[in-house]
Amino acid sequence: QVQLVESGGGLVEAGGSLRLSCAASGRTLSSSNMAWFRQTPGKEREFVAAMSRYGSTYYPDSVKGRFTISRDNAKNTMSLQMNSLKPEDTAVYYCATSWPAWGAPSRATDDYDYWGQGTQVTVTS
Repeated sequence: QVQLVESGGGLVEAGGSLRLSCAASGRTLSSSNMAWFRQTPGKEREFVAAMSRYGSTYYPDSVKGRFTISRDNAKNTMSLQMNSLKPEDTAVYYCATSWPAWGAPSRATDDYDYWGQGTQVTVTS
């Protein structure tokens, strides 16, 4: 059974930083595509960042240059470093993984088969 457990959310002022972590069990992240999504009430889950099994990274324009996805193979964890946070970054953030991972990671939620429980990030102005 694959489990993803997130940590690191919280409350931060605009311009500040947070680091989210996602610990995986039951699946080796280095053999998978992995991603972060976020969701606000009444809206669809939004793609935030992804990393392929080969280490290539992908970001939407809204977070490019501010967010960084990374992976620790020894700990089987993935992280999302978020800098220069804005109030519009406020959301519940989810990590996700998909396998097999033959191509570039998808930006669509339907292509991920396991998800974390979500962690709240609140950015105040």
